[in-house]
This record gives sequence, C-alpha cells and structure tokens, in this order.
Amino acid sequence: MMVCVVTGGAGFIGSHLVDSLVARGEEVVVIDSLSAGSRENLGSHLSSGTVRLIVCDLLTDGWQEVFSGADRVCHLAAEPDVRMSSVSPASQIQNNIVATFRVLEAMRTSSVREILFTSTSTVYGDATVLPTPETYTPLEPISVYGASKLACEALISSYCYSYGLRGHIFRFANIIGARSGHGVIPDFIRKLSENPHELEILGDGTQRKSYLLVDECVDALLFAAEKGNGQFNVYNIGSEDWIDVRSIADIICREMGLNDVYYRFTGGSRGWIGDVPKMQLSLAKLKDLGWSPRRSSPESVREAVMAMIG
Repeated sequence: MMVCVVTGGAGFIGSHLVDSLVARGEEVVVIDSLSAGSRENLGSHLSSGTVRLIVCDLLTDGWQEVFSGADRVCHLAAEPDVRMSSVSPASQIQNNIVATFRVLEAMRTSSVREILFTSTSTVYGDATVLPTPETYTPLEPISVYGASKLACEALISSYCYSYGLRGHIFRFANIIGARSGHGVIPDFIRKLSENPHELEILGDGTQRKSYLLVDECVDALLFAAEKGNGQFNVYNIGSEDWIDVRSIADIICREMGLNDVYYRFTGGSRGWIGDVPKMQLSLAKLKDLGWSPRRSSPESVREAVMAMIG
C-alpha cells in the first residue's frame, strides 16, 4: 500500500484527489489549515478513518513527522487566487514559495522520494504561441501568483537534481466543478443569486480560456505520474478548446433559468491585474502518454454549473 501525504487535501482539487487515492487503496494523510478547505470536503473518509487529517499551517511546525514513511507527497496547498495576488503579494510569497520550500525540506530530511506539484498555466504569461506547449519560452508570468508558482517549479527542479527526488509538475488550465469556491463560475452564480436581473462581468467578456472538470484533471495528474519518465517532468493539463467569458455567463443564466439578464462589463481586455485574456494549452505531451480529455470546455462548464447549483 502506497502512503501519500496530500497538502491542501481538504480544498477543491485536493479533496477530489484524495477521493481518487482512497479509491485506489492508498493510505492518505492530509495536511490542511482549513483556511480555504473544509472537513466536509473529505466527507466519509474522516468518519471511516480511511484518511487522517492534520490541521496545520505549513508555515508553522508540527506536521513534518507525518512525512516519515511516506512514499509520495502531493503538494496542492497554496494561495490559489490570481486576482488577489496583486492585492496581497506577500501572502503569495509566504504560502506558495516559502511553504513549498518547507515541504521540500521535510521530504529531504524524511527521505520521501516523489512529489506531485500543482502549478498553473499563468507561468506562461501572455504566451504568443497557442496552444502553448510545455517547452514554450520565455516564461514571463504577469501575475504575482504565476511568478510564485514558477518559483516553486524551480525549487522543485533543484531538489530533484540535487537530492535525487522525482518531481511531476502539472500546469493547469481553469479547473472547475463541485466544491470550487472561487473563479468565474462560482462568482457568477453568487452574483446572479443576489441579483437575477444584472450581472457584472469583469473585462469585456471576450477573455477566452480552456476549462476542464476536476475529475478529469485528477485522472490526468495520476495517469501522468504513473506513465511519465524522467526525474523532473512537466505536463499541461486542460481541454483541447476554449470558451469566452460571455458564453460562460450565457450557460449559467440558462441553467439557472434566468432570462433577460443585463450584462454590465467593466471594460478592458483583462478582467483584473494579472489576468491572461487568452489561454489554451497544448496537450500533445499528455496525449503521447495515452491520455486525452473526454469533454470540451463548454461541456465542462455546463456540468460544473449543474453540480454547483444542485
């Protein structure tokens, strides 16, 4: 039985990953401060004892001992909000970069040999090649969030080659679905629940990006970790198409049964500081391993909306 430590395992993507790991028969220990995640996301795993939860902040101590005897660390704990990274950059530096360093140090001293790290498409910045491959350069993130994730990738690379770790980096498109607490879909649902007649849309509504349901994301992540070769691997995870923000609003309004909603755009090509208006990732590397997404971006958005509104 593999022993896996999941940081941020009570959060959105983390809890879905825990579901899959438990289903595979792995022993799972979750470290989460519960600042964004919740016990409810881990459901029956806690009551049945199949998952152990350590409520702790990675910037403090008291969690490192659980790394002893672990085979793998899935490091998902992070400040996830791109928009807020321009408002409170110090938090991104501490909770993304410093926390990742502390995780790597705990792995080194406990002889844990493998790490799976959830990165982001924002490390590419305003890419001039679309769909963007993992080999794209130069990597020039335009948000503090993207910069912090790129710094984490570099730290993991250095530990892999300096200390013999094996690393898997996953650059995500927009991952959506049940248990998600931030992003355009929960934002629109929340706004429309408060005012079903008008919807504020950040930017001009033409921002066009790739979206993937969380179950497919987790499937791709575990598939690549098993099939990939090399000491340090980088993979894009997303869909093979994209959808614009206005179309997302249309889907949400339709699924909520709302008609004649007035869209009020704030204007500009970017919805916020650090927003990348156009993003689509090349999946050629994952497809060469044998994995492809089952749904399109519009299909993923529709299913995510249905899951969130019940």
